[in-house]
Order: sequence, then C-alpha cells, then structure tokens
Amino acid sequence: MTYTFTIDERLGIRLPLLEHSWENYSKVTQELILAEWETIRGKIPDRIKELENEINDRQSQLYREEDFERSCELNSEISELASIINDLWIWYRADNRITKKSHF
Repeated sequence: MTYTFTIDERLGIRLPLLEHSWENYSKVTQELILAEWETIRGKIPDRIKELENEINDRQSQLYREEDFERSCELNSEISELASIINDLWIWYRADNRITKKSHF
C-alpha cells in the first residue's frame, strides 16, 4: 500500500496523499506517515509567519496606494493570504491520525 506527500503550491507545504483508507495501512506504515507528517506539521507556524509578513507588506502598500484598481488588487491578495493562513491552521490543528484520502 502506497502513500506520498505532495507539495501543495497554494499552502507551500507537503500534504499527505493516501491511496487507501487509514485502517488498511499497517501500524508500521501508519507510524512512518505520522512521523513524516509531524515533521511537516512542525514547519507550519513558520510558514504562517512568512504569510503574515506578506500581509503586513501588502497592508503597508495599501496604506500608501492611491490607485483604486491597485488597492482592490492588494485587498484581494491580502484576502487570499489570510485564507491560506486559515487553511494552514486547519492542517496544523488536524488530529494526529490521518483518517481518509487527502486530495488537496
């Protein structure tokens, strides 16, 4: 039974891609998956901090921006970065057991 961790370009982290249900993996394989996930999971707060810095940069640009269209673009970028942060927190807080196929 195979599994892999694939990069999610939007989130900037690798996510598990399980080809079978969690229960069909041996305990040894489950432990390997969880060990790799914990390594990745431990990097999520640093990724969030990077994105928060990008938001702060965009907000600073927005504060100085006089062009309406560019202001809208900056607001949209800030919104997308905040959405990514939200998704990263969901992954970070996810139960330590991966229980279904992940296709994100």
